[in-house]
Amino acid sequence: MSYNIALNFEDGVTRFISCNEGETVLDAAYRNQINLPMDCSDGVCGTCKGSCHQGNFELGDEYIDEALTDEEVAEGKILTCQMIPSSDCVVQIPAASTLCKTGQAEFGGTLAEVNLISPTAIELKVNADQDIPFLPGQYVNIKVPGSEESRAYSFSSRPGSRELSFLIRNVPGGLMSSWLVGQALAGDRLSLTGPMGVFYLRPVARPVLMLAGGTGLAPFLAMLEELRAKGCDQPVHLIYGVTNDDDLVGVEALERFAAEVEHFSFKTVVASPDSAHPRKGYVTNHMEDAPLQHGEVDVYLCGPPPMVDAVLGYFREQGIQPTSFHYEKFSPSVAAVAEQVA
Repeated sequence: MSYNIALNFEDGVTRFISCNEGETVLDAAYRNQINLPMDCSDGVCGTCKGSCHQGNFELGDEYIDEALTDEEVAEGKILTCQMIPSSDCVVQIPAASTLCKTGQAEFGGTLAEVNLISPTAIELKVNADQDIPFLPGQYVNIKVPGSEESRAYSFSSRPGSRELSFLIRNVPGGLMSSWLVGQALAGDRLSLTGPMGVFYLRPVARPVLMLAGGTGLAPFLAMLEELRAKGCDQPVHLIYGVTNDDDLVGVEALERFAAEVEHFSFKTVVASPDSAHPRKGYVTNHMEDAPLQHGEVDVYLCGPPPMVDAVLGYFREQGIQPTSFHYEKFSPSVAAVAEQVA
C-alpha cells in the first residue's frame, strides 16, 4: 500500500510523492529525488521540521524534545524524518522548492474545447497526457502558444481526472484571451506547469463560507466537485458576485451541486444598479444566510483585489474572526496568481 503526499513548499510549489507503508516522508521524498531539509535524519536536529495540514500519521518516540516539543506536536508540527503516513497527507515544507532541488512539475496536454460561455468568460478544456494530482483550489501556469509568456488559471475540475477544465476571464487584447478566441483549435498542444498555491480546500470540520468574484468561481467549482465525490456533513454556503449580468456564468453547475451536495446552498449577486437581477450590490450586502456562527466558520475567498479587500474590511468592521480564513487575489493582467492565507 502507498499514500499520496502533497509537499507544499513556501514558494507556492506543490509536488506529489508516493510514500510506501512504513516509510518516512523524508525517505519517500529522497526516493522521489526531492532533497528535503535534513542534517541528521534521526530526530535530533529539527532541521526537517514542517507541519501536516491534513491526513493521518505516526511520529513514534525516536526524536528528542529539542527537535520537536509536545506543544509543537499539538500544533500539527512534524519531523519528516519521523513522520510515517497512514493515509494521504498534505505536508507544509518551510523551504523553497528550488532549495530542495525540485520545482514545478511540467506536463503537456491537448486542447479539447474552447467555449465562449459569456462575453467576459471562456471555458477551456484540456486533455492531459498524464494524471495531474492537485489539491482542489490550486492553479497551474499555462504557456501561451507562440510566446514565452504564461498565465495562471485555477482548475475548475476535480482532481483525479485527465480531463481538465478552467474558467478564464476574457480580457480584451489579453495575450491568452486573444489566442483562445482567435487562434486556438482542438488538438493544439499546451504546456502546463504546477500545481501551485496554498488556496485549497481543507478537511471540512465546521461550517464553510465561500465567496467568489467573477471567474474567481473556478477554484470553488473544483472544491464542490470534491465535496460531491466525498460527501459533506457541514453547511457550505457560496455567495457568487459579478459586476454585470453577462458576467454570471456557471449557475447551472451550482444548481446541480445544490441538488447533489448535501448541506450546500448558494446565491448570486450582481453589482450593477442597471441589472435586472433580484440581488444587487456586493457579496457583503447579502451575508444574511452566511453560516458565520460567531466566527466558528472556515472562510474561502477568491476574486479581484478590490473585492478581496472589501470582504476583509467587512469582517474587521463586524468584529468577526473566522476559525480559518483563506483568500486569493487574482489579476488577469499578470502571469501568476497572488495568494494570501490568513
